[in-house]
Amino acid sequence: QVQLEESGGGLVQPGSSLRLSCTASGVALDDYPIGWFRQAPGKEREGVSAVSHGGSTYYTESAKGRFTISRDNAKNTVYLQMNSLKAEDTAVYYCAAAAPRARIGLPRIRDYNIWGQGTQVTVSS
Repeated sequence: QVQLEESGGGLVQPGSSLRLSCTASGVALDDYPIGWFRQAPGKEREGVSAVSHGGSTYYTESAKGRFTISRDNAKNTVYLQMNSLKAEDTAVYYCAAAAPRARIGLPRIRDYNIWGQGTQVTVSS
C-alpha cells in the first residue's frame, strides 16, 4: 500500500525558511509526479508546486521565487524548500502523488490520487 508522509512543518517567524519533506513507503517514487498543496483555515486547498517523474518543476504564483521543489529518488523523498516565508503562507501542507508517469503541469487537485496527512506550517511573529 502506497503511503506518503509529510514532515518539517513548524512555527517560524516571517522571513524564515523551512524545508518540508514528503517520504513514500510501499512504492518507489521514481515514476510518480509529486505535488505540494496547502490549505489555510477557512480556505480551499490550493496547489503550490509540482515535480514530474522526469524532474520538470512547476510553481504557482504564490510560490515562484521563494519555494523550490526537488526530488531525491535515492531517499524516496520530495522536498519543498520554502524561503522568505510570510504570514499568508500559514497552512497545512500536503504532498500528493499522481499516477505513474502521468503528464502534469501546475498542480491541480484532480490530478492526484494519493495524499499524505499534512504538516502544519505557521508563520507568525
